[in-house]
Amino acid sequence: MLTIKNLSVAVEGKEILHDVNLDIGTGETHVLFGPNGSGKTTLLMTIMGFPKYRVTGGSILFKGEDITKTSVDERARLGIGISFQRPPVVRGVKTREMVLASMKDKSAPDLVATLAGKTDMTDFLERDINYGFSGGEIKRSELMQLLAQRPDLALLDEPESGVDLENIALIGKLINELLEKDNPMHSRSSMGLIITHTGHILEYVNARNGYIMLDGTIGCMGDPHEILTEIKTRGYEQCAKCAFRSAHHV
Repeated sequence: MLTIKNLSVAVEGKEILHDVNLDIGTGETHVLFGPNGSGKTTLLMTIMGFPKYRVTGGSILFKGEDITKTSVDERARLGIGISFQRPPVVRGVKTREMVLASMKDKSAPDLVATLAGKTDMTDFLERDINYGFSGGEIKRSELMQLLAQRPDLALLDEPESGVDLENIALIGKLINELLEKDNPMHSRSSMGLIITHTGHILEYVNARNGYIMLDGTIGCMGDPHEILTEIKTRGYEQCAKCAFRSAHHV
């Protein structure tokens, strides 16, 4: 479904990503670890197509189509969605309006109320997007929009960041629904790429492969839980030199 080949990306003239390679199949969830400033968010923003992130080499293929030069809206229509780590406040636009705009099925307006109930966001529908929201409320709002969109590829940037213990279990439950975790792998139509710094989200969401990104490139891959243990034990720099070279099922 998603194939990234030798991808290099520059932001404001400075190269941030260097020869990144990544493959995610239908139904799979992959996790990208890395310290702050390693290029994780740049990768997600590039996959989504934001123009600030200029591809200087390589390609991005989605569903067999080269999308390297397509716009953000084209990629969204193809089935790519994103949850930002720090989404902007949007004054003058109600949360309900954003959920309606995100909906894949425009013929089901009652779905807004259903999703709001599921994400505990009913009291926020008539409020401006993210205005005065807590960290957990922002994450739930982002996931409500993604559940309305039902993307084939969900890009999740640190979904546990700024979320308290009361909200993290619900966040995990919503991500599992978004990625169809209750269905067998062969019957899922969605896939996910999750960025995490702490790895806390893995307590709630299973992933097939894990990667470490350092200095704009992927240093190793393997079982996400094994990688997380190594990070906690040895730190990122040492773990990037690890012997993980083969992916494992989770």
